[in-house]
Amino acid sequence: MDWSGFGTLIPVLAGSPGAGASVLAAALTDALQLGGRCALLVDAADPARSGLAAAASSEGPWVHQPHRRLAVRYSWRGHALLARLESGLPAITPGMVPPPPAWLPELDPLHATVVDVGHDGWRAAANPLAGAGGWLRAGWPSPRPILVVRPTRPSLRQAEQVLARLDPWITAGAAVPPYQLVVMGAKRWPAHVAGAAGRRLDELVEHAVFVPHDGDVEVGGITAELLPQRLLDAVCPLLAGWGLLAPTGRSSRSRKGSR
Repeated sequence: MDWSGFGTLIPVLAGSPGAGASVLAAALTDALQLGGRCALLVDAADPARSGLAAAASSEGPWVHQPHRRLAVRYSWRGHALLARLESGLPAITPGMVPPPPAWLPELDPLHATVVDVGHDGWRAAANPLAGAGGWLRAGWPSPRPILVVRPTRPSLRQAEQVLARLDPWITAGAAVPPYQLVVMGAKRWPAHVAGAAGRRLDELVEHAVFVPHDGDVEVGGITAELLPQRLLDAVCPLLAGWGLLAPTGRSSRSRKGSR
């Protein structure tokens, strides 16, 4: 797969239901745009189940229709471009999601594309060659998938099963393994939780990134406003380590605004 048009591709995959993948995808995008990077946020979820349904600060008129029953609408989230599915169908399954090339806007250059894969990581990981799982396909430059979990033993056990489902595809060279584990809603591992990680997840646990809990986001969800600074500060070192932000360790809100 040729990923060069997307810049650095960051698929965000939920390791368990309600892990916080949409919040993390929005936080990464907000940190990137505040750092002056041209970022695309892709919402590949079923519109009825999307955590990014209210994320646009300005709804855009640009629509690409890859299928007669499915459309991709481009809007703005601050200075970042937001691409979301629109459909009159009652439900969208992972396999119905348009392939990645159908999401690429006429915007050059893109420094990074953050993808909220949606659909529950277990379902999306069933086939990384098509649909929502297609964002995990191997290619050049290599995607950098993030696996998202909660700081709980059940979440880690379910994430292990997601990785087990991806294993045959990774072994065959068709999909890429997660680059990073991100733990939502905690500053560190609670006692006796990290030990629940299975053999596939174990190598990611030691270097996990923690994003603290935020009560306002938990209650209100993701809105058109940029996410709180404490959440952005938690992901900035990760983006800086990948060369996408200056290594300051903190984003600035001086660029906040709508376009």
